[in-house]
Amino acid sequence: MTRDELKDKIKSLVKQVYKPEDSKIDLDHTESISLDSTKFPILLQYPSLKDAIEQLLTHQYEPFVMDIQWVAPKPITFRVVLTNGEIFYLISTPKSWIAQIEGKKYYLLNLGEEEAACQSIARMLYYGNQAAETAPAEEETTSTEETSTEEKPAEEA
Repeated sequence: MTRDELKDKIKSLVKQVYKPEDSKIDLDHTESISLDSTKFPILLQYPSLKDAIEQLLTHQYEPFVMDIQWVAPKPITFRVVLTNGEIFYLISTPKSWIAQIEGKKYYLLNLGEEEAACQSIARMLYYGNQAAETAPAEEETTSTEETSTEEKPAEEA
């Protein structure tokens, strides 16, 4: 058996196994399949928004983004909701985008600020809601330590 005969035999077996009679999938069809996601239809209207999100989160952003909402018409502003419930905003400018993350604005035209925005988003994804929950607990422990140290000198005197 030659190499070509073996290939033909494997192709015919694959077609028999993976193509049931009621299936509408054609294995011989060579047209490319579109993998464009309809999870975020707003990205189809604003392709530059998709580029900005890919700059910040890479092209594999879908597992990390829950929703993209259009917030304001001018300047065009979008709210990006992450899977852990945290949000950040993307604001359109004539030349580039501004990312407003945790109250700080990052101009994505500057490479340094783009990297800082990426790190800020990574921090939001890493800590998520835990950062908001642990901050008040830390403040309470520091305030109790301060009051206890203030009372000790008063007791000694």
